[in-house]
Amino acid sequence: MPSPSPRRRRRNGFFAGGLQLLFQKLALLTVLHSLLQLAAAHQTTSRYPQEVLGEWKPGRATYYSASDPRDTISGACGYGDLGRSGYGLGTLGLSEVLFEKGQICGACFEVRCVEELRYCIPGTSIKLTVTNFCPPTTASQPTPAGTATLPTTTWIRCGRQGGMRFTVDGYGVFHSVLISNVAGAGDVTEVKVKGSRTGWLQMARNWGQNWHINADLRGQPLSFERSPSDWSFGQTYVGKQFVA
Repeated sequence: MPSPSPRRRRRNGFFAGGLQLLFQKLALLTVLHSLLQLAAAHQTTSRYPQEVLGEWKPGRATYYSASDPRDTISGACGYGDLGRSGYGLGTLGLSEVLFEKGQICGACFEVRCVEELRYCIPGTSIKLTVTNFCPPTTASQPTPAGTATLPTTTWIRCGRQGGMRFTVDGYGVFHSVLISNVAGAGDVTEVKVKGSRTGWLQMARNWGQNWHINADLRGQPLSFERSPSDWSFGQTYVGKQFVA
């Protein structure tokens, strides 16, 4: 894996400097279990119920940097290099309750400070995308950052540049697709694929936003939205965005 650019190293170096840089550098956040109240309103069939959009809920957050830099760059949703995939450093990891085994990957939150305001720029908020999972700790274990702040959070619709991305991988009759850069709700709850010689086939979540199926689709044009007939493993294809 290529080493991070000097610019990225400088940004990562700020994480240990304190929460006052949270809003200035779009630092990584970990939203912990006190967002449980917001999770109760989160519906599997509709990621963004109308009554939840714009409703601020209390939460608990801390900045962190991983012991392995590769974990900071990628995360548990499977997006790979977050800079190259368009998410950058405006990302966060969620607690086990909210992460829902990856179902919420790609969703967007807006976060603002309501306490410990000395760590934040007054009157500002940041918009973040879920790309990672924060494992629980015991009472004797410190949080990854050692210090926490109490923000309020709300679900928002995601704005993205360009189309949805479908990264196809696999071997033989095993096919995997990573779906990223999704606008609107941001997360993906169900995926189907269609070849030129098949009907619509249900895919299963492998992990994060990686979906898989065992089917012989070789040599066929695929429809997620649409892929060319000469698709091949390891390639990324761009489709139209959902209308928010």
